[in-house]
Amino acid sequence: MPISLFDIARGCLDAATPDAKVAATFVAGESFTRGECAIPSDAPPPEPIRMPGRPERPRLVAPRELPKRGFGTDEGRAAFIHAIAHIEFNAIDLAWDAVYRFRGLPNRFYSDWVGVAVDEARHFSLLRDRLKQLGFDYGDFDAHNGLWEMAGKTAHDGLARMALVPRVLEARGLDVTPGMITKLRALGDDATVAILETILREEVAHVAAGSHWFRWYCERAGVEPAPKFRELLDEYARSVLYGPFNLQARSEAGFDDDELAMLEAFVAR
Repeated sequence: MPISLFDIARGCLDAATPDAKVAATFVAGESFTRGECAIPSDAPPPEPIRMPGRPERPRLVAPRELPKRGFGTDEGRAAFIHAIAHIEFNAIDLAWDAVYRFRGLPNRFYSDWVGVAVDEARHFSLLRDRLKQLGFDYGDFDAHNGLWEMAGKTAHDGLARMALVPRVLEARGLDVTPGMITKLRALGDDATVAILETILREEVAHVAAGSHWFRWYCERAGVEPAPKFRELLDEYARSVLYGPFNLQARSEAGFDDDELAMLEAFVAR
């Protein structure tokens, strides 16, 4: 009999090593594509949110404790690549948690977030391979847990999750990655540039999925998206939303002109 997609998602969340989480994600994505996963309508409620499986390292610290390093040395570039790899590792869990936690939704919701999980696992693998080329590995630098902390804050509400994780935290990558690409290209690091260009292109689609499902939730709840987004920014995002914004990429990812103006006004206060 087909295995429950919710059980598969839970297994991917629980995988505790990078190799195990990536492998489980790729296998799950292939099974879902082949139609081997059931989406039961009578599944029990999801468990309360908890820390997903993760390795002992990297050590998790407050963002202010992370040292600032330049790109001028291999170690500095490796620390930067590690930070992006950590984001992608967390993004695997965030996608699987969306699949696991939010029940009774259209099949496209699950298809979208399974696809995102597979993409994030591939991104993480590319970055980890690049780290190894520089003589480092995932876990060699400290990291913070901000992305997963937001998952906990929005575990009760799919609308808030779609608004704040893809459209605020993950969308930050759309804003900062072009500048990082420019700096790395100037240093001749074409290998890292190629990876970041792939991630940037595919993350637009991930944020767009968040935009689509945020608006879907708003329509179902009978609320207007723009005021609701502003309300959620005020409640949750005062300390995590920064400009300047990549307006073109955010527009491609489903932000309308009013939302872009709202974002700029929000950070200008």
